[in-house]
Amino acid sequence: MTTHPVDEKLPALKMATTGLQHVAAMYAGVVAPPLIVGAAIGLTGTELTFLTGACLFTAGLATFLQTLGIWKIGARLPFVNGVTFAGVAPMTAVVASTEDKSDALPIIFGAVIVAGLLGFIAAPFFSKAVRFFPPVVTGTVITLIGVSLLPVAFGWAQGPDPAADDYGSTTYLGLAGATLLIVLLLRRFTRGFVKQIAVLLGLVVGTLVAIPFGVTDFGPVADADIVGFPTPFHFGAPQFQLAAILSLCVVMVVSMTESTADMLALGEIVERPADEKTIAAGLRADTLGSAISPLFNGFMCSAFAQNIGLVAMTRIRSRYVVATGGGFLVLMGLCPMAASLIAVVPRPVLGGAGVVLFGSVAASGIQTLVRAGLDKDNNVLIVAVSLAVGIIPITAPEFYHAFPETAKIVLDSGISTGCVAAVLLNLVFNHLGRGRDAQDATHPREAGEELAGARTAGAH
Repeated sequence: MTTHPVDEKLPALKMATTGLQHVAAMYAGVVAPPLIVGAAIGLTGTELTFLTGACLFTAGLATFLQTLGIWKIGARLPFVNGVTFAGVAPMTAVVASTEDKSDALPIIFGAVIVAGLLGFIAAPFFSKAVRFFPPVVTGTVITLIGVSLLPVAFGWAQGPDPAADDYGSTTYLGLAGATLLIVLLLRRFTRGFVKQIAVLLGLVVGTLVAIPFGVTDFGPVADADIVGFPTPFHFGAPQFQLAAILSLCVVMVVSMTESTADMLALGEIVERPADEKTIAAGLRADTLGSAISPLFNGFMCSAFAQNIGLVAMTRIRSRYVVATGGGFLVLMGLCPMAASLIAVVPRPVLGGAGVVLFGSVAASGIQTLVRAGLDKDNNVLIVAVSLAVGIIPITAPEFYHAFPETAKIVLDSGISTGCVAAVLLNLVFNHLGRGRDAQDATHPREAGEELAGARTAGAH
C-alpha cells in the first residue's frame, strides 16, 4: 500500500532542516504575544525571557498533539500550533483591569484553562459545520488567510519598532527586498532539497547580509542561559474570574473558527481533505493544548496559518516534518540560548520571506476558487461579499471602533468574519429554497461529485 505524502517519513537531515524552516516561519508569531503581554504587566527582562520560552515550549507540545496525535486528538496533518494572537487584546485588557499586576498572569492562565476545557467538550459539535464549507467557501477563506497575513509581512519588512524614527527606512525595506529576491532566485535556479529549503536559506543569507548594516543583533544569544525549564505555575496558581473567562471563551470560539478554516485549507493543499472526524480531532488538539499550556506558563494555542504557506510552496507534506519542528520548539523552550538563535533573524528579513509564504496561501485559495464554479452568479456574489467583509479589518482597521470590545475580538479577525459571511451566503444562495433547487437541477453531475468527494473524504 502506497504511503500518503502526509504520513511519509523523510531522511533525518531533510526532516531536521525542513522542520527548522517551519520554526523560522512561525517564530515571530509565537513570541509576539508574550512580549506584548509581558511588557504590559511590566515583567523584568529575565521574567520576559522565561515567559517567551514557556510559550515556545507549549507550542511544541501542542504541535505534537496536532501532528502525531493520541486517541481521537490531533488532525494528524502538517499543522503547526502556537500562541494565538487573537488573545492579545483581551489579555492586555485583563492586565489593565487588574490592580495588582502580579495577579494578571494567574487570572489569564485560569481563563485559558476554562476556555480550553470548554472548547475540548464542544469540539465534536463544532466540527459538524464542515458540511457548510464547499469549495466556494473554503477557497474564499483560504484566500482571506493569505491576504490577512500579508500585512504582517509588510510590518516586519519595515523594521522591529513602529515607533522608531527609522521604521520603514530604505535599509529595512532593502533587506526585505534582498531576502525576497534570494528566495525567488533559489526557487528558480536550484533543484531538489536546496529548492525545498529556499526560505530557510533565504533567512540565513538575509541575516548575514544584514550584519554590515548593524541590523543583526547577537545580544540575545550572549545574554541567554543554556538550560531553563518552564517551572509549572511559575507566576502563581491560576485564578478564575468570570469576566476574564468570558472574554477568553470568545477568543476560543474565534480560534476554533480559524482553525477549522485552516484545516480545510491544509487538507486541500496536501490532498487529504479534512472531514468532520479530522476537524473534530484537530479542534480537540487545539483546545487541549490550550488547557495544558497554562500549566507551563503558556497562553492559548491555535493553528498557525503562515506555515500552511510553507507547505503549499515547498510541497513537503509530511506531518513528521512539522512534528520535528515541534521538537525544536520544545528544545528552544528548554534551552533559551537555542531560542535566541532564531531571534537573531532581523524582522525585515522575516518580512521578505513572509511575502512568499503568505502570498502562497492566497494563491492556494485562488486555485480552490477556480474549481468552485465561478461561472455561477451566486458563487461570484458569495466570493465578492465575503472577501469584502474579510478585508475590512485590513483596509479599515478602525471600522468597528464603536462596537463593544467583546464584539471587536470577533469583528477584528477578517478570517473569522469572512468565513462566517461565506458560510451564511452559501446557505442563502445555494441551499435554501429555490437557490438550492436551481443548483441541483442545473448541476446534477456536480452534486453527485460533491457527494462522492464527501464519501472519499470520510474514508480517510
